[in-house]
Amino acid sequence: MTADQNPLSRDDVLAVDAAALVDDILAMPDHIEDAIWRAESAMLRPSPSEALVICGMGGSAIGADLAVAALGETIDKPVCISRGYDLPSWVGPRHAAIFSSYSGNTEETLSCYEQATTRGVPAYVVSSGGMISEQAHSAGVPVIGLPGILQPRASVGYGVVSVLEIGIATGVVNAAVRADLAAASSLLRELVAEWGPDTPADALPKQMARDAQAGVTITYGAQLTAPVAYRWKCQINENAKLTAASAELPEANHNEINGWQNRALNPRVAWLLRDAGQHERVRARIELTAEAVAEAGAQTQIIDTRGASPLERLFSAVLLGDLVSLYMAVLAGVDPSPVPLIEGLKDRLGRPARA
Repeated sequence: MTADQNPLSRDDVLAVDAAALVDDILAMPDHIEDAIWRAESAMLRPSPSEALVICGMGGSAIGADLAVAALGETIDKPVCISRGYDLPSWVGPRHAAIFSSYSGNTEETLSCYEQATTRGVPAYVVSSGGMISEQAHSAGVPVIGLPGILQPRASVGYGVVSVLEIGIATGVVNAAVRADLAAASSLLRELVAEWGPDTPADALPKQMARDAQAGVTITYGAQLTAPVAYRWKCQINENAKLTAASAELPEANHNEINGWQNRALNPRVAWLLRDAGQHERVRARIELTAEAVAEAGAQTQIIDTRGASPLERLFSAVLLGDLVSLYMAVLAGVDPSPVPLIEGLKDRLGRPARA
């Protein structure tokens, strides 16, 4: 399908995107600003901690991955992201834990929260409601309340900000990061105007979505962009309902890269996310990996992050990937919002009963 056949205008998008997920993606700068206000309203009490663990799944956990990547080497205390039913065995009263569940009913996160209460771990909850919010409010645990009208994956701005604000309260994050959040919000407003559905048919995310039509994609990231690459993969999975992959450099150069020898099974499109803050050897690896992948027959593109601070560059790449995945869904004629296989799996497992 050519740009003339489907310019991915707002009308084209809304003809497929029944719940207008596109507007939630474009509202990312508003979400950042609203999240700051919600964190302030939660009146997070200072609780100096020796380490911080963030428990969550899916769209409720990716904000933690991104926040930690943006902070990079400025973090001088251990930070752990836990996906699963069990709180790490080393977490105790000298540490702090964030429990992030957009719905408030994520069974893995509820399990970790219950373990934290028995161990006396200082806790913070990030949620739109549900069982975990009820339990936290009853126990006097601080809750950053999220708006309950979004798809969990569309709340990524709230997730990043919440982790940073709780990190400040626990002494793990420097409060100076708030200035970078404001700058990131400003940059995103510019990028929304450059990449949204009201832009020309050859806008970057529209071009990328057309390149990826009907094919498997792989996104490579490194350092700051490693969790962004994973975010791109997950957004393509959920929004476009397509198989996608992601890999992290330099690790992928020691194993995954060899898989490109089998041309018949290779992804059709490879994107490599380059960032100004990456180690010079990593940036060299990105270029060499792009060459190797192109030689193996994939359509390859190196994408540079935009912005000055790590948070600006991170959010710019997140917004780009979110829009690419949305445009891929529109081109495939697939409504991006419903996730019937995920919901069906939860039903078959048996959703946790309300206590």
